[in-house]
Amino acid sequence: MSRSIFGTSIIDTSITNPAAWGLALIFIVVVSWFFYRYFAPDSWREWVGAGVVQAFIIALYAEMYGFPLTIYLLVRFFGLDREYVSTNLWSTLVGFGETGMFVSMLLGYAVAFVGIGLFAQGWRQVYRARRDDRLVTDGLYRYVRHPQYTGLFIALFGEGIIHWPTIFSVGLFPLIVVVFTWLARREERDMIDQFGEVYQTYQRKVPMFIPHWEQWRDLVAESRSGGEDFEDS
Repeated sequence: MSRSIFGTSIIDTSITNPAAWGLALIFIVVVSWFFYRYFAPDSWREWVGAGVVQAFIIALYAEMYGFPLTIYLLVRFFGLDREYVSTNLWSTLVGFGETGMFVSMLLGYAVAFVGIGLFAQGWRQVYRARRDDRLVTDGLYRYVRHPQYTGLFIALFGEGIIHWPTIFSVGLFPLIVVVFTWLARREERDMIDQFGEVYQTYQRKVPMFIPHWEQWRDLVAESRSGGEDFEDS
């Protein structure tokens, strides 16, 4: 969606244009469906994490296709020149207009798609491991202990920080990292109870979320390979 006429018209028409809000609703439903498809909360801790991500998704697309609250507040309370406002927040602040918006969109989507691949493939691998009651240390788990969370962080960063930053997406992102770090540590305590020294040895060798610098390329390549065929049964 072009935001080149963002000044008066986008702020005013976004509120009254049902098509824009309809598009926002479609994106919220589709992205939420994908998230819950690969992250089905079982415990209240997982529901806490899912709730924060859900808030991030709603806030992001409500501003992207609905009412642009972040830009409105900058105009209203921080003295940003209304005639200068265009496209997304980054291109507005640095003054690159549609060119900046196009660059941030391409870069944001590229980063987001990498994250989506990691998120989905990491979930598939841990699903198979849980089904077989074994510890998974191969595939993406050779590089990080929680590739599904790494993928989630990367996807949200690409879409909500690089592509279309808002007050809420920028504010919620570090909270999401904190909540899922807490959730990962709780999960690892359960893994230690189940696998003992074997998992502790794995912990010492493999980073939690961020792979070693020289392993990034292999991690991304592994997420794109698809691994084994996924079975729902």
